[in-house]
Amino acid sequence: MADYPALFSPFVTGLRKTREAIADRIARLLGRPGIDESLLQELEETLIIADLGMPTVRRLLDAIPPSMIDPAELLRFLEQQVAALLSVPETSTTSGRPHVVLTAGVNGVGKTTTIAKLAHRATREGQRVLLAAGDTFRAAAIEQLHIWGKRAGAEVVAHQPGGDPAAVVFDALQAAQARGVDLLLIDTAGRLHTKKNLMEELKKIQRIVAKNLPGAPHESLLMLDATTGLNAAVQAREFHQAIGITGLILTKLDGTAKGGAVVGIVTELQIPVRYVGLGEGITDLQPFSASAFAAALFTADT
Repeated sequence: MADYPALFSPFVTGLRKTREAIADRIARLLGRPGIDESLLQELEETLIIADLGMPTVRRLLDAIPPSMIDPAELLRFLEQQVAALLSVPETSTTSGRPHVVLTAGVNGVGKTTTIAKLAHRATREGQRVLLAAGDTFRAAAIEQLHIWGKRAGAEVVAHQPGGDPAAVVFDALQAAQARGVDLLLIDTAGRLHTKKNLMEELKKIQRIVAKNLPGAPHESLLMLDATTGLNAAVQAREFHQAIGITGLILTKLDGTAKGGAVVGIVTELQIPVRYVGLGEGITDLQPFSASAFAAALFTADT
């Protein structure tokens, strides 16, 4: 854990509520003289409380070497196993200018503010950023994106509320190419009249982008609310099936006791986590580190 202190600290803070839900149990495990059936049962309950999900919990328990006898060594082993499960290689395409990122997620996950955080990171790196207000079904979403765009130093392309989201994206793509933009971030509606309409609209936007810029979108990022725990897995499956998600952003990690759910989602879908939200400020978006996350999850509070 001492090998990555700069990364470790934010995850310790962000996983505080998750760790508080299991801290006493972890402390008891460390105090045991050895590993027996009762310890393994308590460990199973502890991992389930952290919302890792039964398939992932069983996978972790089945991987424990029979020769292991030290509880502290067992926790280190679990930390390594979780880090390995979360270490999924990225599949996004990095080439292309503008670099086009399609974002998705249901209402309430903090999608628009997370887009602003991504824009802020990019502008600090010297990139020129353009935001596409593709959530035309909520007038407040367009206004919110304008406000956040100004804070992040990014321009915004928007139409009137109720307009065609695909038309907004088309105009934004044309503007991005004409203005020499480095990064185009596309906001989308979190909920249309039905789930089917939402997915079909996303597919349409994806087709428009691909038709007008070969190879794009270069990334399709799904925002998931960490406070929903394993319910986020259902969202991840549906969005991935619809548009082929290339990366996850876990929001509100600092406000949940269910932070372990991401382990099950990544294990099942083999989609890497790109960033985690650890607060509401525009700078509160951290690049994801599998090793730091796993270490923070299994660090017993003292």
